[in-house]
Amino acid sequence: MTIKHSNEVEAKNVTAGNDTTIQVLISSQEGPNFALRKFCMQKGGGMPRHTNTVEHEQYVLRGAATITIGEETHHVKTGDVVFIPEGAVHSYQNTGEEPFEFLCIIPNKEDKITIVDEAC
Repeated sequence: MTIKHSNEVEAKNVTAGNDTTIQVLISSQEGPNFALRKFCMQKGGGMPRHTNTVEHEQYVLRGAATITIGEETHHVKTGDVVFIPEGAVHSYQNTGEEPFEFLCIIPNKEDKITIVDEAC
């Protein structure tokens, strides 16, 4: 069992992202099946088009952003839920006036990330 406050977890810069951090709230060492991560993109921040070898289940905590999945662009905001299948090309761009924050749950499998386009 693990109980901690999210403020106790270090926020690390996302290397491929622009003004984006990640906190691994529940790691593969703590949860046998899933990892729970929190992303924060500052105003104007984002992540470039990329693919992952694991699916993503996401819940928007705060802010607004444009998420492109494949060829479809979606505007998401606080309270929205997003599912991104494994292998789908996707990107994020904070379009709001405040930080865009979301939780992202992924299965505890090897995740190979491939950047498709460096621009975010």
